[in-house]
Amino acid sequence: MLDCVIIGGGPAGVSSAINLKLLGKSFLWFSGPSKKVERAELIKNYPAFPQVTGKELSKAFKKHVESMDIEMRGEVVTGVYETDGHFTLLVKDESFEAKTVILCLGVEASKPIGGEEEFLGRGVSYCATCDGFLYKGKKIAVLCTDKQFEHEAEFLAGIAETAYVIPLYKGYEIKAPNARIILKKPVSVSGDTRVRSLSFKDESVEIDGMFILRGSVSPSTLLRGLKVEGGHIAVNRDCSTNIAGVFSAGDCTGRPYQYAKAVGEGNIAAHSVVEYLTR
Repeated sequence: MLDCVIIGGGPAGVSSAINLKLLGKSFLWFSGPSKKVERAELIKNYPAFPQVTGKELSKAFKKHVESMDIEMRGEVVTGVYETDGHFTLLVKDESFEAKTVILCLGVEASKPIGGEEEFLGRGVSYCATCDGFLYKGKKIAVLCTDKQFEHEAEFLAGIAETAYVIPLYKGYEIKAPNARIILKKPVSVSGDTRVRSLSFKDESVEIDGMFILRGSVSPSTLLRGLKVEGGHIAVNRDCSTNIAGVFSAGDCTGRPYQYAKAVGEGNIAAHSVVEYLTR
């Protein structure tokens, strides 16, 4: 069993990974490199880098973790479950067990659609390879938020009878004979005991299931029972949450949304994990 799993690839995740490595703990780190950092035009308040671009800082982060032989895995964690004093994390069709978790989820770019959290596990899924074959020959909707998930959308379209694919970005290149592209933003998913339809502002389509392909899952959906206040994960000064063994750092804990603050909290979270494991 792992000592820890870190979720999130931004500055807080980088700092957590570096410090857990230095402290000799076993861990896995899931997420892609932070696009928010890469897109920053100019950063003026990061110590030792008086005027650094986001690309330069991101490159420095990458060089640092690679020099320490730390690997960041690009898969999305779709669920965290507390079981008998430890945690089980779902990643595609795999599961991992850890004694602690550090959430470095950033700030959500998009809010859940209506009914998404209510129907999770009852027709709503975040994992194409886990649940795709449950909808063989059926009608599904696939909400695709980024080009990196197009191969998953095409995979799902190849299984289903009809796949209503909704790309929320420009320049989509989804190629599947039974994929019907809908260039509208969905409002809500609804049904009875299971998902039955997906609604837009001016129409609705009947579906048997819906796949939502995002780079991250909202904190309260990812881990049931996690305390969230004002859209942010509630933490104590040691970065602990209301769930024993779960810590959080970075923008997801609240303002200010600053790289230096995220790095500091990542450091605190890593040391808090060690203290928790010792206790």
